[in-house]
Amino acid sequence: MKKIIYILPALLLTILIACNNNAEDNPPKKTNSQTVAADSLEKAVMEGHDVGMSKMGKLSKMKNEAQRLIDSIDHLPAKAQEAAASVKKNLQSVANDLDNAIAAMNSWMEGFNYDSARENVEQRIKYLTDEKLKVDNVKENILSSLQKADSLLKSKF
Repeated sequence: MKKIIYILPALLLTILIACNNNAEDNPPKKTNSQTVAADSLEKAVMEGHDVGMSKMGKLSKMKNEAQRLIDSIDHLPAKAQEAAASVKKNLQSVANDLDNAIAAMNSWMEGFNYDSARENVEQRIKYLTDEKLKVDNVKENILSSLQKADSLLKSKF
């Protein structure tokens, strides 16, 4: 019985030592400033994407409305078409802007690689910085195209 009392603590100590994870082998994961910067850039890029995507339906709807009005002008008598030439020109410009905004968003999304350079934080920061500039330009293009279309469609029709 006395042997068990001496063996049991020794056995428990041996198990604890064997199971103990060495802190040097598995250091705690640290968040450094580069990782925080990459995460912030990723969030900003995705916010730009979300703003652009939320407007895609409205872009299409306004483009279709502008095209419908252009088609209506094309079916007017010749004198009425001449009188509406400047309106038609403005509608075509707005329709082109809306079409370009849609194409820019689609092009950016096709080229964007969400998982780019995940293993290299420095490269990821550079990639996300470039993508943030691109998506900000796309977002601005979308918003300005919608504003122009909204102004024209509400003021003239």
